Amino acid sequence: MNPKLNATLMMTGAVVLLIGASLMITGWTLAPYIYCIGALLFAAMQMADRYDGDDLVVKRLRRQQLFGCLMLLVTGVLMFIERHNGWIATLTIAALLELYTAFRMPEKE
Repeated sequence: MNPKLNATLMMTGAVVLLIGASLMITGWTLAPYIYCIGALLFAAMQMADRYDGDDLVVKRLRRQQLFGCLMLLVTGVLMFIERHNGWIATLTIAALLELYTAFRMPEKE
């Protein structure tokens, strides 16, 4: 896939994901749908990105990044099945993992 298109789709997914999470706090009924569209787009683009090198640190960071991606998807499921704020915990875990890897990955690649 074109790296520029991948980056654009990932950024679009991140923005839609953020809008959905913000709207979820307001209690709007369509907010989980908006969040899930963004989360699926972001996750698909992040999973499509591959690392085939031999650096163990980058491989570990990549696994953490994929786990954060999985937590974003779990957050979307929790938004639908739970009427409490448990989804905030998984979203926080995902955000922390994604933030950590975003700062560490460019340094190692």
